[in-house]
Amino acid sequence: MPTDRATVPHSTSGLRWPAEPAQGGWYSAAEHRAIARLLTASQDWRVGFKPAEYVARFEASFAHYTGTEHAVAFNSGGTAMEMVLRHLTLEPGDEVISCAMQFVGPHLAVINQGGRLVLAEPDPVSLNLDPVDTERVMSTRTRAIIVTHWNGAVADLRPFLDLAARHPHPVHGPPVVIVDAARACGGRTAAGTRVGADGAWATVFSFESKKLMTTLGQGGMVTTGDPELADRLRWLRTYGGTQHWGTNQLMTKAQAAVGLVQLERLDAMNQARITVAHERGRVLADVPELTLPPLLDDGQHLYYRHNLLVPDAWAGEGRDRLMEVLAVRYGVGSIISDRPAYQFHRHVAEHVGAARCPRADRLAARLLCPCLHPQMSPAEQAEISDAIRGATAEVARTFTPTC
Repeated sequence: MPTDRATVPHSTSGLRWPAEPAQGGWYSAAEHRAIARLLTASQDWRVGFKPAEYVARFEASFAHYTGTEHAVAFNSGGTAMEMVLRHLTLEPGDEVISCAMQFVGPHLAVINQGGRLVLAEPDPVSLNLDPVDTERVMSTRTRAIIVTHWNGAVADLRPFLDLAARHPHPVHGPPVVIVDAARACGGRTAAGTRVGADGAWATVFSFESKKLMTTLGQGGMVTTGDPELADRLRWLRTYGGTQHWGTNQLMTKAQAAVGLVQLERLDAMNQARITVAHERGRVLADVPELTLPPLLDDGQHLYYRHNLLVPDAWAGEGRDRLMEVLAVRYGVGSIISDRPAYQFHRHVAEHVGAARCPRADRLAARLLCPCLHPQMSPAEQAEISDAIRGATAEVARTFTPTC
C-alpha cells in the first residue's frame, strides 16, 4: 500500500515564508467595490443572488480574453474536469493518458468517470507530459490525452494532436486532447496563442485560492470550440435542464463578480510573477547543484511554482536535507510539487496496479519548490535567493549519498 512520507521539511514552526502562498495573485479595492455593489443590489428580495447575469458576463469576458468560442463556468476546476470527461461517456476499458507528475485531481476524475487511467512519463526538461512516452502507452483503447501546463510551463500541443490523429480509436476516432490549465491561466504558446485557444478539444482552468487568478477561494472554467460539449456542460451543471441528468455545479454571483475584476488584472499579476521568477533564476544561475526552470518570456512560462532540481546523487535524502536546512536555518518553506500519486494515494495506486513511471519517480525525488509570490518585495526576493544559495552550499559540503 502507498504511504505518504512525513512532511518535508519537518520543521515548519519557524518559517518566515510559507511552503507555498495561500493566495496566488492579490485582491484590491476594485474587488471590494464589486462585492459591495453586488451585496447592495442583491439584498433586494426581488433580485437576490441568482448568478445567471454575472456568470454570463464573466464567461463572455473569459472567452474574449482567451480567444475561444465558448467558456463555461463551474464551481471548481475539479468539477469542470469531471464533466468534460463525463461527456466522453467512457466505457470499461477506455483509456485516458495523463502525466505521472500531475496533481491527483485529474487522475481521480478519470477513474470516477469510468476510464482506465494510463500514466506516462514527464519530459525531463519541461516536466510536462512527454509525447514520446505518450505514444509508447497509447493503444486502440485510448479515448483522451490530458496535457497539463505543469506549474505554468505552457506545453506544445501539436505533438499530442498529431499522435491523436495517428492513433484513432476504432469506434470514436482520434482521441481528444484535454488540457489542464489550472496553473497557466493567461499563458501563451510559443506562437503567441492564448492558452485555451491552442487546438485542444477542451481546456480546464481553476480559480482556486492559490491559482494565478482566484474567485473567492474556488471556481473553474472550461473553454472549447465544440458547441455540443459547451451545451452539455451548461446543462450538466444545472440539474440537466429538463431532459437530462445533471447536478448543481454553478459558480456563484459573487465569484463571477470578483472573476471579472481579477481577469482585468490577470496579465499584470502574471507579469509580476514572471519578473520575480526571472530575477530568482538570474541570481541562482551560477549555482552548479541546481537545475532551474527556463527563463521564458511572453507568457510561455508563468512560474506558478518555481521548480528546482537537485543533482541525481541527492535524490530523496539530499533533497530532503536541503528543504530542512532552508526551513530551519533560513525560515524558507518549500514543497515537493506533484510526485506520482501512486506513491501516496491508495485509490490511484490500486487502480494503476504495478504500473510505475521510473523517470517521474526520480524527478520527483530531486524536486523542490521554494516559496514564490508576485508581491514579494525586492528585499524578500533577495533574502530568499541568498537562502537557497546558502542552503545548497551547506548541503554540498556536508551531504554524503548513501549508495
